[in-house]
Amino acid sequence: MEVKRLLYSTEDGICTVIINNPDTLNALNSQIINELDYLFDKIAQDEKILVVIITGAGRSFVAGADISEMADMDQNEGELFGKRGAYLFRKIETLSKPVIAAVNGFALGGGCELAMACDIRIASQKAKFGQPEVSLGITPGFSGTVRLPKLVGSSMAKEMIFTGKIIDSYEALRIGLVNSIIEPQDLMVKALEMAKMIASNAPVAIRYSKESINYAVDNETESASQLETELFAKCFSTQDQKEGMKAFLEKRKAQFENR
Repeated sequence: MEVKRLLYSTEDGICTVIINNPDTLNALNSQIINELDYLFDKIAQDEKILVVIITGAGRSFVAGADISEMADMDQNEGELFGKRGAYLFRKIETLSKPVIAAVNGFALGGGCELAMACDIRIASQKAKFGQPEVSLGITPGFSGTVRLPKLVGSSMAKEMIFTGKIIDSYEALRIGLVNSIIEPQDLMVKALEMAKMIASNAPVAIRYSKESINYAVDNETESASQLETELFAKCFSTQDQKEGMKAFLEKRKAQFENR
């Protein structure tokens, strides 16, 4: 597939993905959804990629789904569009590598849902978040009603979705929607610093940790604890565990090989 609306590059195990359609504030249309789906399949298969950063070009992260594309959809078309977006975001959520959303501007509707599908969200001071779909006569369609309550609680999620209000980065931090707020000019610097810190650790352990956390969010404590124990035990069959503990005892920096 020819990728026209995404910019991406990989350096030192960190893949940076930029949604590049600033004329529409990076609105998610079918083309961008298809390109992201294709690109994240490539990322999943590339063992050299350890961490992903996703951001938007210009003054927007993603301003929402493309209303001009949705306006004339019937029920069946709306269902297909929603399924494609939800499938993509679940793919990002369950990717074996950590994904950092560097939210540089508007993250509304599908943009907020994309950020929530990522593992960590850091926001520019200029970032804006919201699920304003009800003002357009629709519900959130890319699993916003599923992920937002898990992040901020059901009452706050209902307030945001029912009112359709847009909140700034400071309110997003207060309610637990983002991890931190960064000055706009430093956003990507800080995202890269975090990505490098993650990439310096054992990739297998990161992968198992993400799997365990994701499972725990959706399942009861007993089975989640059992999975954690299984994954913890599997670490001891890896070279990374041997190297990590040997390096600790030898008071040197570990050299992990992702195996």
